[in-house]
Amino acid sequence: MRLFAALSLPDGIVARINMMCSGIPGARWVEPENLHITLRFIGEVDEPTAEEINFNLSHIEAPAFDLELQGLNTFGQGHKAHSLWIGVSLTPELAHLQHKVDSAILRAGQPPEGRKFTPHVTLARLAKPEAGRLQSFIEGNNLFKAGPFTVDRFTLFESQTGKGGSVYTALEDYALT
Repeated sequence: MRLFAALSLPDGIVARINMMCSGIPGARWVEPENLHITLRFIGEVDEPTAEEINFNLSHIEAPAFDLELQGLNTFGQGHKAHSLWIGVSLTPELAHLQHKVDSAILRAGQPPEGRKFTPHVTLARLAKPEAGRLQSFIEGNNLFKAGPFTVDRFTLFESQTGKGGSVYTALEDYALT
């Protein structure tokens, strides 16, 4: 099983994001139903480890909170950009939840995440994009803002890759108080 913990987005925000997903030749746009904010990528685990992760996540206590999405950016620059994303405000509440999720996954014996937590919503995967078109897209959409919206749960997802891209299945929701 290939797992990750994430926050889902409200339908209205997903619809707004989906309206801007075009205009970059060669971009592989994320399907609307797959838009999310990753709290922690877990990777491949066996069934007993998945059960331990689920148990640990189910014992997290954290308050519900509000989030906003704002601005666009890329991982990688120019023709080396490989992902286009919308920024997420890193509130103290989001940082607290992410830390608790990370700790729960570490307690299940998983290795630490090697990257710094950068909350975002991935819009597209890019393969050697034309730098001018990408920059124009970012400049034309950089005032995008959505929210605030209330985050009252997080989810453990399974990711299955196939010919048409990844399919994410929600395995368990965990309520925030």
